[in-house]
Amino acid sequence: MISEKISQIKKFYYKHKRLPSYAEMLKIFGLSSKKSIYDIVYKLIDVGLLKKEGKKLAPTTKFFSLPVLGLVKAGFPILADETRDYLSLDDYLIEDPQSSFLLRVSGDSLVEVGIFEGDYVVINKTKTAYPGDIVLAEIDGEWTLKILRKDQQGSPYLQPANPRYPPLYPKLKLDIFGIVKAVIRKLRN
Repeated sequence: MISEKISQIKKFYYKHKRLPSYAEMLKIFGLSSKKSIYDIVYKLIDVGLLKKEGKKLAPTTKFFSLPVLGLVKAGFPILADETRDYLSLDDYLIEDPQSSFLLRVSGDSLVEVGIFEGDYVVINKTKTAYPGDIVLAEIDGEWTLKILRKDQQGSPYLQPANPRYPPLYPKLKLDIFGIVKAVIRKLRN
């Protein structure tokens, strides 16, 4: 019952980019009692899906979470093991929200590490990176995503993950701006 209510509230939220008012909830749920709406709202607050900010309702990160229904193997078929956990993609993909941002990928120089044209990457801003990290870097005034490597003398350079592209050695300057922490891809049918 409550999962149906939250589903209706989420549908409203994604359409209008805000939570419905109590009066709008009356219409959404087909109810006539404001007390019923009050009870529903406070149940959603109790389970951590909504919170009060001053006198207004606000969604929590749990509101945006998706159910994790279990584990399924990608090898031979088995019955899926169903559980009822919830996972916020923000919490899973973003370790430090204040230091993170998204970039949309253009190009195919990282296809061998699974980063494709049109993907989004979550970047964690940092100047510290280690060989093997996929980095957002400025090399000689140009921005790029590549794998950080060091040559035999210990000098850093950028390595693509596509044999069609050569490594990039800085002529003047190489600055690291961040590290790729996650890749987001929407599958197209």
